[in-house]
Amino acid sequence: MSVRNEVRLYGLQRLTALILAPLVVVHLGVMVYAVQGGLSTAEMLARTQSNPVWPVYYGIFYTAAALHAAIGLRVIAREHTKLRAGMIDAAAGLFALTTLTLGVRAVMAIS
Repeated sequence: MSVRNEVRLYGLQRLTALILAPLVVVHLGVMVYAVQGGLSTAEMLARTQSNPVWPVYYGIFYTAAALHAAIGLRVIAREHTKLRAGMIDAAAGLFALTTLTLGVRAVMAIS
């Protein structure tokens, strides 16, 4: 992979971290609030399904998380294994695609 693409991936990972930071804080805050309020899973789903903001929120969340994780795992694999770069890139791409697919299914469940 060219230096230019490596720099782009570096920048993309930093951008996804910037996006994820406030989303994680809100997610954790909502979870703490929901648990302390004694909400059941069914009640939480009813609330998310009645509000169009949540699918958008979690769509952004899972997309950023999937890209961030795949790029990070790619870097770790390159630094700590002797696998070929092409194999590592393919595995990272497959991981991102799988994570994105699972995220779409989760968002569809709350929509």
